[in-house]
Amino acid sequence: MHRYVVLGSTGAIGSELAKILVERGDQVLLVGRNQEKLAGLAQQLGQPYEVWPDFSATLLEEFCRKFQAQNQSPLSGFVNCIGSVLLKPVHLTTDEEFTQVWQTNVMSSFAMLKVATKLMRQQGGSILLFGTAAAEIGIQNHEAIAAAKGAVISMARSAAATYAPTIRVNVLNPGLTRSEMTRKIWEQEAALKSSVEMHALGRIGEPHEVAACAAWMLAPECSWMTGQVINIDGGLSRVLAKRKSTLN
Repeated sequence: MHRYVVLGSTGAIGSELAKILVERGDQVLLVGRNQEKLAGLAQQLGQPYEVWPDFSATLLEEFCRKFQAQNQSPLSGFVNCIGSVLLKPVHLTTDEEFTQVWQTNVMSSFAMLKVATKLMRQQGGSILLFGTAAAEIGIQNHEAIAAAKGAVISMARSAAATYAPTIRVNVLNPGLTRSEMTRKIWEQEAALKSSVEMHALGRIGEPHEVAACAAWMLAPECSWMTGQVINIDGGLSRVLAKRKSTLN
């Protein structure tokens, strides 16, 4: 049995990941900001939860040490599913909006890395951070989120070098995935059509597809993988989508 800490566990991907880990016999500490949602998921999965409102490394370490003590065994891995979406050109993005994007994506990842590397340095483990396909390829109106997730990717690669060979650090880059966070995009017919046309596989992603890849990257079966950025994005960042031919 392995024990994981999942940040952002009430989101579409985070909750699917937690379910997969529990189904394969692992224990999960569910961490997030919405107590009501956390309590519901914790009851459903039979796992403990903690509310983490401010991305404090000190508070997160306290949660994790308590989880360790209760189970009297070390932690196997950490994953940060916390994220945000801001689709605006940079000239319309306020300083406050950019700061919020940075706090949500970069500072939460930094805090998790700080705690995870401290708690797993002796026995080792796996760390998974979430980036975005938009950090791999230029997509209009993604300046803020691309900057933040680009920082997460660079931070992960550096940490992978620093903490090898004991701790593995990798990044998963999703394309547009159906979730509450992206609802404003996929609920609008024109926006969804535009997004679908950018993906070579001709559709947007589903949470369980991304979560399944995340669970695989965390698992001991991937023990020879570190410093890697895996794109699960329907081909968005690497494959040119087919254009409809105008020829008969």
